[in-house]
Amino acid sequence: MNGGYNRALVEHVLPAVWDAEAAYGIKSEQVPDADMPRGHKDPKKGSPLFVHLADVRHGWKTAGLTVIERQSLLLRYGLDWSYDEIGAVRDVRKQSAQQATERAVGKLAAHLNGEQYIDGYDAEVELADT
Repeated sequence: MNGGYNRALVEHVLPAVWDAEAAYGIKSEQVPDADMPRGHKDPKKGSPLFVHLADVRHGWKTAGLTVIERQSLLLRYGLDWSYDEIGAVRDVRKQSAQQATERAVGKLAAHLNGEQYIDGYDAEVELADT
């Protein structure tokens, strides 16, 4: 995989796993807005957006997510359901639905980085950065 994946990037790209047309609405953070002036463009430093799309699609198949984690990702990012709606359909509290979804995103990001996912790892990294 490409490496350098974090939770925000994975969440940004996940809708395209189930809807190929969603990729057209994803803005690459490295590309300026259409109304901004453009300078010289180095083709060797192009946008990694399509690499991210391919990696996340492949990771969805290979990350070893549980059925609950897969359902949570599909409902949240594929169907744009709220945590309340996910909790209701799974007959769990909103907090449980959110935790399963966040754990799935973390597992997917860790898998894409070639790392083993450890619950709470993201919180430890954020604390160390502050």
